Amino acid sequence: MPIDQRLLVAFTVTTLVAMVTPGPDMLFILGCGMRGGPRAGLLATAGVAMSEAVHVAVAAAGLAALFAAVPVAFTAVRIVGAAYLIYLGVQMILHRKGAVEDVPVGGGGMPGRRAFVSGLLTNLLNPKMVTFTIAFLPQFIDPGLGHVWLQFAILGALLIALEFIVDGSVGVLAGRIGGWLRRRQAARRRIDVATGGVFIGLGVRLAAER
Repeated sequence: MPIDQRLLVAFTVTTLVAMVTPGPDMLFILGCGMRGGPRAGLLATAGVAMSEAVHVAVAAAGLAALFAAVPVAFTAVRIVGAAYLIYLGVQMILHRKGAVEDVPVGGGGMPGRRAFVSGLLTNLLNPKMVTFTIAFLPQFIDPGLGHVWLQFAILGALLIALEFIVDGSVGVLAGRIGGWLRRRQAARRRIDVATGGVFIGLGVRLAAER
């Protein structure tokens, strides 16, 4: 094994504990599933997972040094990510009535492609996730074993697999519940307002973080 098995077990347990605790990713996927159905929930998970793959690569490449040397880069990326989340939330709230009238019974209110791209961008543009990955993953890397890039790749693949298991399940379950609620127009409007509110809240929280 190119990675310490005890560190691998510790990484798996720690990551699972972190993932089952509701956070921005889970709330985002939950909202996508509720609004667009199980497929949207899964594709939102796929978008988040792809962004995490990028984060792992960035962690291995040491982009943290850039944020440390040029603090304005961190701030710029954080603000762009926050603005995008707020934009998504506002759009959902403003178009809640039209979405109910235009979407047929049983259809999804958030196209799968949009769910995927939104999941990718909102997580990709969150520098907190980059710095978290850079701070988290190296704790489970043993340079003495060599093949550091391979160790990062193994941990990254496990991270993505756990992402699909945990948050993907949340997205599918939310989608099934949301599908039942979408048959009731008043409930659908509440879903859109609630989901939009969650996205706006996440954006404000991201923008306010230091």
